[in-house]
Amino acid sequence: MISLCTEVDWYSLNKHGEELCGDHVAVINPDPSSTVMVLADGLGSGVKASILATLTTKIISTMMAQNMPIDECVSAIAATLPVCSLRQIAYSTFTIIRITHNSRAEIIQFDNPGVVLLRKGKHYEFPRSTRTIGGKTIHISELAIKEGDVFVAFSDGVEHAGVGRTLNFGWQRNDIIRFLEGLYKSHYTAHTLTGVLINQCRLLYEDCPGDDATVCVMRVRRRKPVSLLIGPPERPEDVRKMMDLFFGKSGKHIVCGGTTASLAAEHLGKPLDASLPDKDSDPAIPPMARIEGVDLVTEGVITISQVLKYSEDYLEGRYNYYDMHHKSDGASRIATVLFEEATDITFFVGKAINPAHQNPNLPINFSIKMKLVQQLAKNLEKMGKHVKASYF
Repeated sequence: MISLCTEVDWYSLNKHGEELCGDHVAVINPDPSSTVMVLADGLGSGVKASILATLTTKIISTMMAQNMPIDECVSAIAATLPVCSLRQIAYSTFTIIRITHNSRAEIIQFDNPGVVLLRKGKHYEFPRSTRTIGGKTIHISELAIKEGDVFVAFSDGVEHAGVGRTLNFGWQRNDIIRFLEGLYKSHYTAHTLTGVLINQCRLLYEDCPGDDATVCVMRVRRRKPVSLLIGPPERPEDVRKMMDLFFGKSGKHIVCGGTTASLAAEHLGKPLDASLPDKDSDPAIPPMARIEGVDLVTEGVITISQVLKYSEDYLEGRYNYYDMHHKSDGASRIATVLFEEATDITFFVGKAINPAHQNPNLPINFSIKMKLVQQLAKNLEKMGKHVKASYF
């Protein structure tokens, strides 16, 4: 049986002149194989809309995390957020996508643009039924999911993009679908798809959004484990145990650090090839090496420091997917594997102290390497990765 998982990413553009976004997204994982995403769009913009959207996502996600029926969830929203007496429209619209056991999807929509499903890179029209719950017309769909499915949810600010500026009638749904089909690549992450779509939205608005616009992408993919080994163990007698556990893990293997690479090569009985760097590599990043049976072999602290910086860029939306794929240095290649390929990451961290990495102004047991790994692990968790760390 194929082990699948769901990766999620989202991004919002604030309406021009507003400090707060009137859209809000909440993602919860009731269990390791289930994911619930709620995208709410509050009426209007600014503080009031932000509060209404946040309240909506909080109520729905909390109730659905307790496996409460959708009727009760929507009824609670209907009772909490009444219809605006002036405009006769709801104070908040919403989209819910619930994936259970990484095998089935339930899509619940109220007045938001319809969810787009890409299957094998092409638009797939899934069935939906209509029910009235709490006086609201709700569209509900249930379907079996497949590896590679991409669900794209967005607020109406995306469809409004360009209206009166670059497009007469905004970004029509069929145009959005054609755009998604045209940019789709099977290896693109949810983060990459979200970034490309929201940047196109920004371009259509000419960097002056007339409405809050939010894109959320959920991508069903095969689990891909990656193990990263950095530093020798604190006790030399633990080398074999550490190496056995590291190489016993399935998936890709990354070894960081000169001493660590020598120990890994000795354990495998393979030569360590410390050849010259490629001509296109970054001179600021130490050169890579090669060991048969290891996917990547790099220097330690300097390289991981750069990977940490890339992870911060990734989380802040400054990570350039296309630039990174043209770089061949160790930090860029590690970042590509961890950010875009891996779903489950295990760090094997040796606690041996390297005097060259100590700061005399800090406590004697403080290790720069340890701090780097811990912060990188936190950032990877923020990306939705499953991260574990073993210390030796």
